[in-house]
Amino acid sequence: MSSKPLYVMLCSGEHEKIQLAAMVASVAAVSDRPVEVFVTMNAILAFQRGKSPAERYYGGHFHEMFKTQNVPDAVELFGQGKMLGEMKMWVCSMVLDIKHWEWDKDLTEDLFDGPLGLTKFLADAENGELITI
Repeated sequence: MSSKPLYVMLCSGEHEKIQLAAMVASVAAVSDRPVEVFVTMNAILAFQRGKSPAERYYGGHFHEMFKTQNVPDAVELFGQGKMLGEMKMWVCSMVLDIKHWEWDKDLTEDLFDGPLGLTKFLADAENGELITI
């Protein structure tokens, strides 16, 4: 696999898109590819601390099938990618400001490396491949 870093901008709150981002990022990370994920807009809502998997996700054609067929939880997949590979996860600083949230208090424990601005993320992504989901 390519050693060029993969940058994933996750902005959709739809279940199937969060699931896809989690699968792509975790597989790339465990395949020895550096990955950085930037979570922004509606996607951040799935990472709110205290939400169960049933409360995290909504929408998309496959949403109900994911729930009934025991598809692995996307947030847990991100965690596995971080644990087993080289993956960093950033939360959009603007969205944190708008929501009046603190990344280390209001979001899923131990998943995020901190807040980051879009400008910095895009500047870093110039050194790799960027996908938006």
